[in-house]
Amino acid sequence: MTEHSRLSSPQSNLRRQPKQQRGKERVEKILDAAAAVFDEVGYEAATTHMIAAKAGTAIGSLYQFFPDKAAIFKAMELRHAERVKAMWAQVDISLIVQLPLPQMIHVLATAVAKLFEQPVSRVVFVQFFLAREIFQSIDESMTQEAINFTAKILKCRNPALNEEQLSLLAEVCVHSSNAVMLAALRNPDLEHRQRLAQQIEDLLVSYLEPHMGDNRLGDVMKVMICPHCQSSQLSKNGYRRGKQCYLCKDCGKQFVA
Repeated sequence: MTEHSRLSSPQSNLRRQPKQQRGKERVEKILDAAAAVFDEVGYEAATTHMIAAKAGTAIGSLYQFFPDKAAIFKAMELRHAERVKAMWAQVDISLIVQLPLPQMIHVLATAVAKLFEQPVSRVVFVQFFLAREIFQSIDESMTQEAINFTAKILKCRNPALNEEQLSLLAEVCVHSSNAVMLAALRNPDLEHRQRLAQQIEDLLVSYLEPHMGDNRLGDVMKVMICPHCQSSQLSKNGYRRGKQCYLCKDCGKQFVA
């Protein structure tokens, strides 16, 4: 969805840079208000006056930072992309791939759910599938980044799979999750929205089980022994130079498969 060369900080795209904390908070308030207005009436019907009213600020104050609603939406795009990359950076891949499959998926799904608690991210995500023409910074390359990130996680969990298998699995995971998430975020019934979001976890666990299931990977782990003390009490410890790393629970030493 996004190209690195086209992305910059939301603050760097403002008409005037807020120097004080109060100004920065006002910008965030305008972006959240814009998300609410776009959600209520749609992008085309929204006006800067409506956004200013929702933010509880004067229209002149809004114009100090944004010349029009297109500039506001672009800042929303950049804010969402910033949060997505921060979410990916916070995922400890070497740790989560050692979790049981349902728990690993739950950790990832919880991070995504937290992201969409943010009004700006929620609206930008929905609008990307409904009104692609209004986007200035985000495009399909961000979806590909999500697929690449997912493939990296799957590779760390099961390095026996080849690149083509990993790419296909990751693509299905991302596209199917996006489809269900879109339906969930567009549903006005909060309880039903939550039920739909839960189905994403069940869907991914069922789909990945034959390739990433705990029983299947457990059989692989049983044949591994520590080269230092010959213990079979091992845990996965990340991925290095194309090979799975292990940590011996008895002697505490690491080794590569």
